[in-house]
Amino acid sequence: MAQWWGPRGFTTTIYEMDVRPGGVWRFVMHGPDGVDYQNKMVYDEIVKPERIVYSHVSGPQFRATVTFAEQEAGGKTKVTVRMLFKSPEERDDVAKKYAIEGLNQNLDRLVEQLAMQQKEGK
Repeated sequence: MAQWWGPRGFTTTIYEMDVRPGGVWRFVMHGPDGVDYQNKMVYDEIVKPERIVYSHVSGPQFRATVTFAEQEAGGKTKVTVRMLFKSPEERDDVAKKYAIEGLNQNLDRLVEQLAMQQKEGK
């Protein structure tokens, strides 16, 4: 995760990652501008291999549901991320500032990491 989590130009330091209901993921995203962004998430639900639900409890607070759906053609997986905020205003503010573009870059980095691992035969 540390190799691909975060938008382009960011690096990530993971301090704790307990992927189970009630488990905590604590990490810092180090921005290219030198700013550190502390993050804490609590896993609410894990249903292998179809979904992960977590609450982001530091900074902007929201609940995210990430679903994974196997695609029939080409052995691909469709990833859908839905984020629920306390208000439409907070959602719009986070989306405008960084969430949409940042998440797209994050998923792009995941695809690149998976392609590199596949090429290396991992």
